[in-house]
Amino acid sequence: MITTSADLLLRLHALGYDNSARDPWWWPHSGTFETLIGAILTQNTTWKSVEVSLDNLRQAELLVPEAFAQASSDILEPLIRPSGYYRNKARNLSELTRTLLEDFGNFETFAAQVNRGWLMARRGIGNETADAILNYACYREAMVVDSYTARLLEALGHPQPDYLHVQSWMLERIEAGCRQVFPDLSLAQCYARYHGMVVEYCKVNRRGKEIDVIEDFVPHFRKS
Repeated sequence: MITTSADLLLRLHALGYDNSARDPWWWPHSGTFETLIGAILTQNTTWKSVEVSLDNLRQAELLVPEAFAQASSDILEPLIRPSGYYRNKARNLSELTRTLLEDFGNFETFAAQVNRGWLMARRGIGNETADAILNYACYREAMVVDSYTARLLEALGHPQPDYLHVQSWMLERIEAGCRQVFPDLSLAQCYARYHGMVVEYCKVNRRGKEIDVIEDFVPHFRKS
């Protein structure tokens, strides 16, 4: 049975859901300004749509904060449009990037010094987005959880009432699992790969909003 976060990590890894070929930290182009942009764009849309927007921004040479901050909404909105809510996202990203440069000077200093409180004070950033930026863009020890995580825990018999409770369950006793599965990785990178495994599993084993728990995962559940 899956009774702890460490149990879940070990089982996902044993079943082959660690997609490190995508990126050593799972999120494509981790540790870059592009990751920060992607964390905002992925709100309420699919990653496939985000990739189109990121490709548009890349071709326009706007995936650096100095260039992005100078781009007008007339330039940004059509490029971001494939990700949906493009007016709000363009506005939020412009404000975020300008404030980043005002407060930190460059992305590298931002990545080294920013904290969760600063991120949560920005328009359009909630718990999940803040943790995604901290972990995947800044390489910090922040466990990202999402609707997939919540649904998987519910399917496993561990329902949680909100984001912070899901995150707390995922963090409890996880260090032992990280040392066993990823002995050569930092705790921050283990968190990143762990969240990636949850997403990879749920993308394959879902029916609408429901997550199937396959037979190999927990034997007494029906195989999907």
